[in-house]
Amino acid sequence: MSTASEMQVYLRLPSSVLFEGDATRLRAEAADGAFGILPNHVDFVTALVPSVLLLTQTDGQERIFGIDEGVLVKKGHRVEIAVRRAVESDDLDSLQDTVAHSFASLQDEERVARAALSRLEADMVRRFASLRKVQP
Repeated sequence: MSTASEMQVYLRLPSSVLFEGDATRLRAEAADGAFGILPNHVDFVTALVPSVLLLTQTDGQERIFGIDEGVLVKKGHRVEIAVRRAVESDDLDSLQDTVAHSFASLQDEERVARAALSRLEADMVRRFASLRKVQP
């Protein structure tokens, strides 16, 4: 493997890409503890736990993300991260408030969607039951 000073990082949500770009350093947390990745780190796969993800870009700017559970795959100079939910914050102090607000609104949306799905399922069952009653 060639040595490199940066790696391509993709932070993906189910419906969008939250971050795509070059990074010189990444810090994340798995079930067995926190870890760091540099561009020439060995390839690996790990499950992520809800935590703070820190990325250092090539210009030295640090990006801070609050993430939910997910998966990280490091292969070559490419890091793919897929999480259920994530938000970006300007600093660690405001991250907790940002996460609480964003995740709470997402939970409300998920609750509404589950309720609508339950109603659709119940309606389908009623319709199948009524079809069965019509047949002799």
